[in-house]
Amino acid sequence: MNKMKEEKMGKARIGVFSVGYDKYWSQFPGLLDELLKKEAEFIRKIPVEEVEVFSFGMVDSPAVAYEKVKEIVAANLDFLFCDMLTYATSGTFGVIARSVQCPIVLVALQPLKAMDYKQATTYMQLVNDDICALPEFTGVAVRLGKPVPEIIIGTLYDDRQVDEEVREYCRIAKVLHSLKNAKLGHIGHPLNSMMDMNTDPTMLTAFFGSHVISYEPNELLQQMENVSDREVKEKEACILDFFDTPDPVSDPISMKLRDEDLKVAAKVSLALDKFVDSNGLNGLAYYYDGADNSSIRQLMSNLIVGNSLLTARHIPMCGESDLKTLVALMIMDRLGIGGSFAEFHPIDFNDGFVLVGHDGPHNISIAEGKPVLRSLKKYHGKPGNGAGVEFKIKEGPITLLSINSTYDGKFKLIIAEGESVSGPIPPTGNTNTRGFFQPDVRTFLKRWISEGPTHHFALGIGHHAATLEKIARYLNLEYKIISVN
Repeated sequence: MNKMKEEKMGKARIGVFSVGYDKYWSQFPGLLDELLKKEAEFIRKIPVEEVEVFSFGMVDSPAVAYEKVKEIVAANLDFLFCDMLTYATSGTFGVIARSVQCPIVLVALQPLKAMDYKQATTYMQLVNDDICALPEFTGVAVRLGKPVPEIIIGTLYDDRQVDEEVREYCRIAKVLHSLKNAKLGHIGHPLNSMMDMNTDPTMLTAFFGSHVISYEPNELLQQMENVSDREVKEKEACILDFFDTPDPVSDPISMKLRDEDLKVAAKVSLALDKFVDSNGLNGLAYYYDGADNSSIRQLMSNLIVGNSLLTARHIPMCGESDLKTLVALMIMDRLGIGGSFAEFHPIDFNDGFVLVGHDGPHNISIAEGKPVLRSLKKYHGKPGNGAGVEFKIKEGPITLLSINSTYDGKFKLIIAEGESVSGPIPPTGNTNTRGFFQPDVRTFLKRWISEGPTHHFALGIGHHAATLEKIARYLNLEYKIISVN
């Protein structure tokens, strides 16, 4: 997340408390100090430039836990690490687990990869006894009716897997923080007849914590009418620096970018910038038609360029009034894996892939090369004409995330992993990527579609199904990872 967004929403708030057993301190002089050094070493693994860390120190008895839990709850945390420094009775944990609402991860990192058994002492064992109380803690979580905490097991030093797991949980904390603090704008209504697009904003607040605010298109139009010629020229230069503008190829509705389309795109982009900033928005979903030849129609049908620029600023934008996919885009953005607005396009049965893309905003951070801007004589299926955005996703592993509403009014996350492979895409002024999925394209699509997704989804780079599964569980939502076997 960039500095501007951190200022608006604040960094994710991560807490750390460590556990031990107060009976040991008098029995083994120096043990407490050595364990606290372990705690400091663990805290150094947390990327403090990305998240805000709150350290609550040692909890070595139930009495201390009852005091510390007040501080922990008051800190309004997004995530909490419990650092298992040695054996500890579950009274140090149960009191806190009962009251804390955020996810808890138990961290057991012993300093030695293996004890020196010939020279071993009870003191040495206690320093490395990080996993000893894990079953006791998870068993108590079950008895309290709480989720069994995730667990990190490894060594304190030179353990790359541990370091990556810590970073993963920090990224998850950023997602949870962003969702529950998000201010999402909504203009217009779902594209008529798209029944899967309908979303209850109250349910978004209930399950994600996000606040949805409805705006009228004239509020955005007012911003466009107030931009200056100097601002337009500066924005045109920004757009031309951001995009390539090649000659048309095979599609008769596409042309080389026209000066008039560039000017409209620049004015609309400026209006969007001012609208988003003045309202403190963290994302926007929209769809609105407007009368023929009206300023409203010109404005609302030319948001794509400005949306792509805003998405590059970590402010996800979503066409066709798709609030659910807007949330999916925000999740991917905060994980640092991109998040582009996408749907499935034609299948290539010769080479066994499906085109993945859309005609809306996309995330430049995951683009393969420079994105392309073309003038389109018409936006297929929608009113208006103007500039269209076209680019490919980076080659390599990709992840799809669809969020749909269920019959009982909740949400379901549908998740899949695949590969983006090099090759030509249609030069239609839309984004497209060659998506390969296991075990084969027909079986994959049948499995995906059978889960009842919305037809849009967020597309990100890398394989992150396991991380998205954790997020679904932390949000207490149904989820399905599409099988590759």
